[in-house]
Amino acid sequence: MVSIDWLKKAQPELVVDLFLYPTERGGKTLPASLGWGSPCTIQNERGSGWVGYDGWPLLLDGPISPGETLRVGYVFLSGKQAVDYLRSAAKFYIWEGRIVGEATIVL
Repeated sequence: MVSIDWLKKAQPELVVDLFLYPTERGGKTLPASLGWGSPCTIQNERGSGWVGYDGWPLLLDGPISPGETLRVGYVFLSGKQAVDYLRSAAKFYIWEGRIVGEATIVL
């Protein structure tokens, strides 16, 4: 697990447009704020061969609510290995027991 202090100082490894699905479309029920993280994957469902990397959006300007899109930096526990995997697609998905959002890679 990473600390809030570490996240406040972290340099983003990717910049993405993060979209949290609305609650009624299977998204989160509560807003996400700095410190929230979840597995990230290029697969849009869990199954055979599923690969996910723990990632944290740098929500330094405040929370993001279900149904919103926000440009944020992302950091990963696995660093370059996660970035290389996620960059192999134009976007990746956010897993929280199910897909709750997606992130379109900008930089």
